[in-house]
Amino acid sequence: MKVPFLDLKAQYLELQDEFDAAYRRVMDSGWYILGKELEAFEAEFAVYCQVKHCIGVGNGLDALHLILRASGIGPGDEVIVPTNTYIATWLAVTYSGATPVPVEPDEQTYNINPSRIESAITECTKAIMPVHLYGQPADMDRINEIAVRHGLKVFEDSAQAHGAKYKGRRTGGLGDAAGFSFYPGKNLGAFGDGGAVTTNDDDLAEIIRILRNYGSQIKYHNEVMGFNSRLDELHAAMLRVKLAKLDEWNERRKQVAALYFDQLTSNTNLVLPCVPDWADPVWHLFVVRSKKRGELQKQLTDARIGTMIHYPIPPHLQEAYSELGYGKGSFPISEKVHNEVLSLPMGPSMSPSQVSMVTETVRRLV
Repeated sequence: MKVPFLDLKAQYLELQDEFDAAYRRVMDSGWYILGKELEAFEAEFAVYCQVKHCIGVGNGLDALHLILRASGIGPGDEVIVPTNTYIATWLAVTYSGATPVPVEPDEQTYNINPSRIESAITECTKAIMPVHLYGQPADMDRINEIAVRHGLKVFEDSAQAHGAKYKGRRTGGLGDAAGFSFYPGKNLGAFGDGGAVTTNDDDLAEIIRILRNYGSQIKYHNEVMGFNSRLDELHAAMLRVKLAKLDEWNERRKQVAALYFDQLTSNTNLVLPCVPDWADPVWHLFVVRSKKRGELQKQLTDARIGTMIHYPIPPHLQEAYSELGYGKGSFPISEKVHNEVLSLPMGPSMSPSQVSMVTETVRRLV
């Protein structure tokens, strides 16, 4: 048996008739940008996230970048970001002209540690950007309390957390705004790049709608220097199909995670994920840690089991951010985590027998 890391084709086959109908609906309309499919998806995803506004954009990085731009954050400003995240979180800050200020994670949850945030705040700090990493929400009440005390904005990086809940509330509405990615491998993924901003702020939503469309509300009338970042009609139509299935698919991911916990809790040297009582993750990734990660990954690959590393190099050690002057040892918790994490196969199409093959192979190796 071969176990892929994520089977995207299976998602298409499960809903093939609905996807094909959505495709034909868009093609028959003759309207492919900023049309009715996008309007419908934005309305449906806003309801899903329990917020007033959803603005579809070109990708998840653009979503975060446009939030910062629309909030007036730019050169001379600082934004607190996790050290333990994908580089897109940092890039969004850099693209706005501001400076990312890294804060170490809680080693158990891998999300930004609220206890470390206040010491990173300066007179230049304008916002905190927590990431709901691997599909598990960050500790948003503590983060928001800090933000209120210091007069800061809170912008969620929800790229991996479609449908995740924090104390019963969905991500996407836990701060001033949130950025989502619809990259194909996400829990809610398009058939290409896509993204969205969610917010309850009427003014912010309006500015982002203008910025995503060349700075224009009326065709060829440009109010500001904007960007070309629009979620197109085809992706919106396909996302509408998947959104109707998202909760069911997330439940299937939870069942896979439960099997992993049941079959790996004993007789292994792996560090398994830690889920606080207040978190309801959607298991975008099931990430374990091993001091022998390289050996474990190779042997799983040899057994035809797909794995990935999320992520092998933390942002502060990437060449792209060498100008910030962070060397090895600057953020030891993140560096330790990045040296040990390994993502096991995860997805709504995984069968119990596939999970068993993964866990039986792991138990033989660790």
